Amino acid sequence: MINGHGDDAFRFGRPIRANFSSNVYAHVDQEPLLAHLRSRLEVIRNYPEPEPYRLEKALSARLGIDPASVCVTSGATEAIYLIAQAFHGAHSTVFQPAFNEYADACRLHGHTVVSCVQPECPAPVSGKQALVWICNPNNPTGGVIPKSELKALISSHPETVFVMDASYGFFTREALLAPAEAVCYPNLIQLHSMTKRYAMPGLRLGYMTGPAALIERIRSCRMPWSVNALAVEAGLFLTDHPDTAPIDRDALFAETDRLRTQINALPGVEALPTQTHFFLCRLAAGRAADLKHYLAEKQGILIRDASNFEGLDARYFRIATQTPVENDALVCALGAWLQREEVQR
Repeated sequence: MINGHGDDAFRFGRPIRANFSSNVYAHVDQEPLLAHLRSRLEVIRNYPEPEPYRLEKALSARLGIDPASVCVTSGATEAIYLIAQAFHGAHSTVFQPAFNEYADACRLHGHTVVSCVQPECPAPVSGKQALVWICNPNNPTGGVIPKSELKALISSHPETVFVMDASYGFFTREALLAPAEAVCYPNLIQLHSMTKRYAMPGLRLGYMTGPAALIERIRSCRMPWSVNALAVEAGLFLTDHPDTAPIDRDALFAETDRLRTQINALPGVEALPTQTHFFLCRLAAGRAADLKHYLAEKQGILIRDASNFEGLDARYFRIATQTPVENDALVCALGAWLQREEVQR
């Protein structure tokens, strides 16, 4: 999956002026965080803590849970691979479509991997530890499984460990399981991402929460110094100042609705429903890969070709809402490509 993600502007020969390809909302004021990091650059002269004890303690205080129930990682992706390693050889069910790293990490560590369509319940497994991987809010669809359904599913399968990726939890109006509530389930691990909330994917910072016994099992697989010193400094600052880089979510959701309406007014493409600020689109004809290449090379606009998500085909692409000006530019460029394709047919 290493070459199948969004935010791959490095692949194209011209500068990208509008990036819709990752699910990060890029237009936040990062100056307070950057100023803090500039003032702490000397930390790179020494090794960081072998494990990010201070940040785990700070996060646990903020979340109202035991420090033993928090494990900080180098982005949520490290957490995914650590879980797969800790449960080597397990039977993993992945609710699809979903981030491909769940299945990739599981296969790397000898899991039997099967897929199911939400919200089907996992089949019983004999002789193997069973895991279920759920992205909620979902990447790439933007859908959210109702909280009541998740609680019922988790409670009805007490021998199954559920891995709930809540990396996009900030970006929805829907009710979700809060960490303090989730840790009461002995079979639930949640993944969280500071990367997404604070628009800093280059820094790599995430964490997982869950019952102490499960977190300790996973923590034992974490290599020393996996979270670098600047990432720890950023995490401590953001935990103490959670309102840094504010995002007007109501405005973002309203702009998402406007953008979807504009796209749906174009012939030959459909913007699918969402409960977040990102969503899938489906072409009536043609390939998303060709559209992506045209937009990047001719318009300086980057989208996410979503054809490599399981269950989706070559017609699907994903975009994340940005500023009104950028969104209008995308609609205009998309309309031009669709018109060109129609003429060529």
